[in-house]
Amino acid sequence: VQVPSVDVGSPPAADPCAEASVQESLAAGDDAATIAGFGGGEAFRAAVVAGNAPCISLSDPARVWVVVNKARPLDPADYAPGALADVPLQMTTASGQVRTDVATAVGDMANAAIEAGVGRLGANNGYRSYGLQVTTYESHVRDQGQAGADAGSARPGHSEHQTGLAVDVVACGLGCGGLDGFGGTTQSDWVAAHAWEYGFIVRYEDGGSGVTGYAPEPWHLRYVGRDLAAAYQAGGFHTLEEFFGLPAAPDYLP
Repeated sequence: VQVPSVDVGSPPAADPCAEASVQESLAAGDDAATIAGFGGGEAFRAAVVAGNAPCISLSDPARVWVVVNKARPLDPADYAPGALADVPLQMTTASGQVRTDVATAVGDMANAAIEAGVGRLGANNGYRSYGLQVTTYESHVRDQGQAGADAGSARPGHSEHQTGLAVDVVACGLGCGGLDGFGGTTQSDWVAAHAWEYGFIVRYEDGGSGVTGYAPEPWHLRYVGRDLAAAYQAGGFHTLEEFFGLPAAPDYLP
């Protein structure tokens, strides 16, 4: 696996957004080239945290660096990504598409897991539209009450799945298991250690509920691209909020 190098010692450019390469990459919708124009994943993160990246919006749902949480709804609320592709894994629901870059990455990751001898990965959920999230959330409220639903399911307009950048993975043998059975499997342990190599972070880790407002979900992978995932791993981060210097968002705003 070719993993991007992380140069933690290079200071960010005086004004990265003024660089022609950054402006051109942003205009072309090339997130990886934009991050490279900043000097790599860690330099990009540092510039954003320092407020030295006015051209970068953490609210743009079309970008791999978007942050969606209980305090940061999607804008627009009914956002739908552009190109979607089938998840190249065995699916356990009908929500079997993600962004094309995510589909490639999760396929590469699943192949690597097999090569590593840890078993086969399947997927439970990829992209969910605003309308499907309405149905999903309401079903959780009926089954668990609102407090229980809010600990395990995003309200409509607040779901990472709606961006096409999130995928829930499951462990498969002769068949595929469910989400609740993923933690503690050889696949789960391998994903926790290696997902970053393919551009993913485990978005809701054990111990992060006070920041994210969600119970641990070892199956919920969020694609941020290889450069940012490498910086996330190297920096020892455990939530995307901390990575970008954002406030904790354990609850929805009134």
